[in-house]
Amino acid sequence: MSGAAYTVHGTGRPVVLVAGAGGDGRIWAHHQVPALTAAGHQAITFDHDTANSPVHELTARLREVVSAIGSPPCPLVGHSLGALAVQELLLTDPRLASGAVLAATRGRSDAVGDALYRAEAALAETASAGYASGEYAPSGSASDGSASDGPPTGGYASYGSAPAGTGGRLPPEYESFVRLVQNLSPRTLADEGAVTEWLDLFEVAALSGTSATQRPGRPVSNRLAAYARITTPVLVVGFADDVLAPAYLGREVAAAVPGARYAELADAGHLGFLERPAAFNTLLLDFLATLPTTGTTDADGAPRVR
Repeated sequence: MSGAAYTVHGTGRPVVLVAGAGGDGRIWAHHQVPALTAAGHQAITFDHDTANSPVHELTARLREVVSAIGSPPCPLVGHSLGALAVQELLLTDPRLASGAVLAATRGRSDAVGDALYRAEAALAETASAGYASGEYAPSGSASDGSASDGPPTGGYASYGSAPAGTGGRLPPEYESFVRLVQNLSPRTLADEGAVTEWLDLFEVAALSGTSATQRPGRPVSNRLAAYARITTPVLVVGFADDVLAPAYLGREVAAAVPGARYAELADAGHLGFLERPAAFNTLLLDFLATLPTTGTTDADGAPRVR
């Protein structure tokens, strides 16, 4: 039995939810966990600190969690970096998964993401030089990269943050604005009440050094050919207004995986599962209903979770 830590919500058939590079399992708590438990599923969430690490580290963490649950193969739901980790697990350990929902995913890098990564690297280098020279006064705690997300092998620096160990960041107001426009859809940005709420959320996250917002990482190798070996049932969900993981990259993943389904939500950015939770949850629950239920159960018929 692994010592992997995870949180169990409700009873029923386990569904493991894998957050992006923010690494906070609570990102699923407000919308997806209630929907899953109300539908008779058991939601499993966990935290991870792999934002600045290659995707195989999150894949290893996911493997530990799924193995520790001790249930039969169960459905996996991943967002962005979390989806990339699920994709790798489907290649290395298909016996652990009965199905997978991959939201805001990709199988390769793209020109916009590459350009953004280069821009952020240059910003981090400038900030590092500034702190080393004393030009910038430190404020707040050092970034741990938890506000980031993107392609699988990347490091994920928090936007506007000085490199780890420098002790400084750009102003939270600026950081929250950038996160707002990069993670949400034009429809949300046109709703002034929603903008105010999201800005408050992002600014609190920036001040605390933790965030659910997602950022692209360094360019990645093309994994689409490898995905042809995936045999697990897969649903890929793209978000039409996603600039960090453009929907066409998700369609490529669905095309690469034999038998995979693809669905796309309009008026949704990178955090589309939070922007349009009802529509996302419908896709999720409908897909779960298509998966077979097998394996050892408790007395009430639910898969055993330890």
